[in-house]
Amino acid sequence: MEKLAIGLWGCFFGMTVVVLVGALVACRRGMNRIALNAALAAVINAFYVVAFLGGMGFSSPDHQTRFLAHLGLLTAGFFTYQLLVTLSILSSPQMRQRVVLWLIGGCATVLGVGWSLPPLHGLAISSVTGCLLAIFALFASLRNAVKGQRLAWAAVASVFFLLVAITGLAWIALDRERDLLTVHLLTALAATFYAVSMAHIIWSRYVYLFELHEVMAQGPSYDPVTRMRTDLGTNQMVSDVFRNFKTNPSPMGMVVLTIANLYALEKLHGPAAVNNALFVCAQRMRRWVPGQVEMGRLGTDGFILVMQHCSESKKVIDLARALESRLRRSVRLNTSLDLSQLDSSKTVWVAEIGVGVLTLRDPNSRGSDAMEMGRRMSRTAMSYASRIAWFDHSSGEAVELPDNRLL
Repeated sequence: MEKLAIGLWGCFFGMTVVVLVGALVACRRGMNRIALNAALAAVINAFYVVAFLGGMGFSSPDHQTRFLAHLGLLTAGFFTYQLLVTLSILSSPQMRQRVVLWLIGGCATVLGVGWSLPPLHGLAISSVTGCLLAIFALFASLRNAVKGQRLAWAAVASVFFLLVAITGLAWIALDRERDLLTVHLLTALAATFYAVSMAHIIWSRYVYLFELHEVMAQGPSYDPVTRMRTDLGTNQMVSDVFRNFKTNPSPMGMVVLTIANLYALEKLHGPAAVNNALFVCAQRMRRWVPGQVEMGRLGTDGFILVMQHCSESKKVIDLARALESRLRRSVRLNTSLDLSQLDSSKTVWVAEIGVGVLTLRDPNSRGSDAMEMGRRMSRTAMSYASRIAWFDHSSGEAVELPDNRLL
């Protein structure tokens, strides 16, 4: 039983580390506000749990109890405010200011009353107030969930688990003389679920803001289906790359992919299935393609990838093989726009991929010519066993790349 409790607390702290890593990634992407909120939530959560489990090393039990009373109440106030902001309940700066003043005033009053009482009684009052704040946040989340807000149900689950966790930690802190293994198990489990649900909420906000950043940066050149550049944006990207290539010559690799069976998919299952197929293919590409590689849609059935400063042909060849291998894996597509059937209406589909690969060394090369050559090579590649065509500079011809896929 003790090992299980230790393991569950380990899961909680492990999830805290995951959130911190996610905050670092968000910071590197320029989402400093999301990164700060995520990091603060993770650090405060971990510190709160360590403190209430008796890990602060106070010499006096009374001093420890007073500290926990302050920490518990301030943490509850912080998370209540953070949740209200996340759910967009505090829509105006004036409303935020009023809520902050109410929270500060209420917490100061409760702490003042606690100092007039014995330490354990002060901790009990602070814990009850923290639970009341959590209940208030729970009702606010439920209200928004009923209105149809997307993140509100996740917030409901998050606050529920938070309420269980702070109740359990307060019980542990108030009754340290007893062996409370069952309370430890339930509290650790609730704290872990709370960390997971909060990570989901923060990640959802991060993805939304990142996509919003892309839309604002690229405007009409942003394709919402693939979350890449549109055909128009891709042409502009290639023009910019080749302009830079002409002024700063450096070997460049280009990969063009064509999906041959999208037309047949549309005739069989409609445009919704095609959009789903494009979404999945683009998601796999974004997941595996290095960040320095430029990507975009090419026509209605293709993608193009440009690798600048590609001094070794092996890099672009390995990229082409990895993409061909991963994109031709089967996927279950939705064929219905009915939200209630998104998890049940499935059709197994395998993309028929042709890949054209070429390296460019001549700074006078034209982007439109390179794209057209890559497009023709990708269509030719569909007749090859490897499904990859490579432009051989020694012979001046497009040849089949040997079938030596990366697994």
